[in-house]
Amino acid sequence: MRAWVLDRPGPVEREPLRFVERPDPVPGPDELLVRVRACGVCRTDLHVTEGDLPVRRPGVTPGHEIVGVVAGVGAAVRDWSVGERVGGAWLRRTDGTCRYCLRGAENLCPRSEYTGWDADGGYAQYTTVPAAFAYRLPADVDDVALAPLLCAGIIGYRALLRTSLPPGGRLGLYGFGGSAHLCAQVALAQGATVHVLTRDAAAQRLALALGCASAGGAYDAPPEPLDGAILFAPVGDLVPVALRALDRGGVLAVAGIHLSDVPVLRYESELFYEKELRSVTSNTRENGREFLDLAARYGVRATTHPYPLSQAQRALADLKAGRFDGAAVLVDDDITDIN
Repeated sequence: MRAWVLDRPGPVEREPLRFVERPDPVPGPDELLVRVRACGVCRTDLHVTEGDLPVRRPGVTPGHEIVGVVAGVGAAVRDWSVGERVGGAWLRRTDGTCRYCLRGAENLCPRSEYTGWDADGGYAQYTTVPAAFAYRLPADVDDVALAPLLCAGIIGYRALLRTSLPPGGRLGLYGFGGSAHLCAQVALAQGATVHVLTRDAAAQRLALALGCASAGGAYDAPPEPLDGAILFAPVGDLVPVALRALDRGGVLAVAGIHLSDVPVLRYESELFYEKELRSVTSNTRENGREFLDLAARYGVRATTHPYPLSQAQRALADLKAGRFDGAAVLVDDDITDIN
């Protein structure tokens, strides 16, 4: 098979990834072999590629928004069959026995593993996915449109939950890329008023087209106080900006796995009146299933920009430079019947 590998992290402009030939992977007893049909390009892939996240597997293949078809099953797998459509996501494994897993917080498992970081991911023609962490996908949505839902959508949904937004609440979204534009659709469908704060003009236009109430610059004040906010941009300087925009009792959730340093916070203007600052760490499988159900119910759709698999490095560079709104999705050059 053909696959991208990361030998040594570095700026994506220096092309740290290599497109190579590798043997097809062999699934473990509890795993599925997946023929990858589409794989979303997530900002976390950029963090892995550039070394913002420490190397966990030398020569790893990035990618964790995987849509494919089961091409083989491990000896212990009983509930999947060859030919079924399948999704693979960021959370790859947990131990299932620690106190976090036992209390329903498997996203905090100290021995959790992640697709495209601890194990090879979807920037390839084939990959493996543990059957217990695979997702069943709706039949009426095409591969490219589904791919961003499997991380950007799921993480955006968990971030929305972390804001504890009241019914009909006022939500601010800082940054409006792949995750935020999916989160906005869920929040709007549930009756929230959504204000978008982003530097990108194309993203501002997309926000308004989706029905958001306003779209301003990243450092602008929203037109009204916010009951909740989510920081999607990996920019620590925006933390105090977003906290100042909150109404009394409001919650700011930081959705990224990586964030630049946060400036000193002023208690009186940024934290007083019971404002809260929360982080978001991965997701549970239940979050994933809930989100996919809601996405089907509400008609959540990703704005996508397909790239051939052979152009993965260019897709990451375009993501870093902000050259597209929505989300990029890699499609294997050898697949001609992509729906």
